[in-house]
Amino acid sequence: MIQRLIFIAIFLIGSSALGGVKLDLKVEKYKLKNGLTVLLHQDLTVPVVSFHQWYRVGSRNEKKGRTGLAHFFEHLMFKGTTKYSGADFERLVKLNGGSNNAFTSFDYTGYYVNLPSGQIEKILDMESDRMQNLLFNPKTIQSEREVVKEERRYRVENSVQGYMREALFSTLYKVHPYTWPVIGSMADLNAATIADLKEFYRIYYAPNNSVLVLAGNFDIPNVKMLIEKYYGSIPAQKLPEVNLPKEPDQLAVRTKKLKKDVQNPSFYVAYKTSAAGEADSYVLDIISSILGGGETSRLYQRLVYKGQIATQAFSYSYTPKDPGVFAVFSSVKSKKYLRRNKQIVFEEINKLKKKKVTDKELERAKNQFMKSYVDTLQTVSSKAQTIALNEILFGDYTEFLRDLDKYNKVSKEDIIRVANKYFKKERSVYVEVTKK
Repeated sequence: MIQRLIFIAIFLIGSSALGGVKLDLKVEKYKLKNGLTVLLHQDLTVPVVSFHQWYRVGSRNEKKGRTGLAHFFEHLMFKGTTKYSGADFERLVKLNGGSNNAFTSFDYTGYYVNLPSGQIEKILDMESDRMQNLLFNPKTIQSEREVVKEERRYRVENSVQGYMREALFSTLYKVHPYTWPVIGSMADLNAATIADLKEFYRIYYAPNNSVLVLAGNFDIPNVKMLIEKYYGSIPAQKLPEVNLPKEPDQLAVRTKKLKKDVQNPSFYVAYKTSAAGEADSYVLDIISSILGGGETSRLYQRLVYKGQIATQAFSYSYTPKDPGVFAVFSSVKSKKYLRRNKQIVFEEINKLKKKKVTDKELERAKNQFMKSYVDTLQTVSSKAQTIALNEILFGDYTEFLRDLDKYNKVSKEDIIRVANKYFKKERSVYVEVTKK
C-alpha cells in the first residue's frame, strides 16, 4: 500500500459509493521566515490536540558506512536538553494522560504528541528546544547505541520476517540507499561517532527541513503567535543536494537463499515498481488487494484455504518517495510443498498479465480502500499524520484528497498494462529461507 494511505485520515462527504465520495479537510498552511512549514487543522469537537513534528530525513539521506543515523536520532531526541531532560518530556505526557512516539522510514522521521489542549504552549516550547539544543552526552549515546543494537537483534537478526525483508531490499536495490535497512547495520551502529551525530543533527534537524502539524482544539491566532515565539528565531540550515545513484537495469532473475532455524520454509517474490503518487501506484495497490489482500484474495484461496499447502499468503505494494516494491510472501506448510507454492504464485502473477479480473474482484478491491479511509476517521492524530505525510512526500498536503478518485478510475485494462510493465521474469527477485 502506498505510504500515505498507511496514515490516511479524512472527512467523507456525500455518497457512500467510492465514485461519489468527496473529500475535504480544512487546513491553514504557511511558512516561517526560517523555512518551517506549518499546517493547522482546527477541530473544536474534542478537548485535545495532536502535535506532529516531522523531518525530511530518513535512511535515504545516509551514506554507506554510516547507516542507521536517522533511526538513532529517533532515540536520542528523547534524551533531553539543558532546559528539559528526557524525564521532563515523559512526565509532561504521562501526567496529562497523553501519548507520544516516533518513527523512522527510508524517507522521513516523525515525532508526535497527543495532549489536552491546555498544554499547547508547553509542548511547543519543548519541541522547539529539542530541535536546536539536543544534548550529546557520551554516556547516554553509548547507552542508546546498545539499545538500538538490541532492537536490531530483535527486529532483524532474531526475526524471520525481518531477516527476509533485509535480504529482499539488499537484493532488489544495488546502489540506491533503499538497499540498506532503516535501522542500519551492526558495524555502522558501532562506528557512528559523536561528531557524525552532531553533523547529522545540525544539517537535518533544521526548521527548513521540517513540517509542523497541529490538529485539534485550539485558537488559530494564538497558536500562530506561539509558533512564531518558539520557532521563529531558530536559524535555517543549508541542506545538501540529494543526488542519489540511479539503479542499474535488472536484466536477470536475482535469487537469494537463506538458512535459518525455522520450522517451515518461507519465500518472497518481488519486483521494483513505481514511486508514491505516480499513476501506476494506485493500480499496483488494487492489484495487491486482488492478488493477496486478505482471505478472499486469489493467493490466499489457492494456497491456504483450498490448497492447504501454505499457512500464510499475501502481497503488498510499497511505494516510497523513490521507486518502490511489489512483493508476494508465502509461508509454506512443509518443504515438500515449496516448489508447488512458487509455481502457483507465478501462475497467479502471470494470469494478471493476460486475463481481465472480474467485476466483483475489482469492486471489492476498491471498497477495501474506501474502508481504509473510513476506518481512520476517528482521531485528530490520524488527521495530523495524514497532513504531515503528504506534505513531506509531495510538498502538498492536499494530495490525499484526490486518492479515492484515482483508485475509482483504475480499470481492468490498467491492471493488465501495469502487470505487464513491472512483473517481468527477468526483473523478479526471489528470496527464500529454509531450515538450517
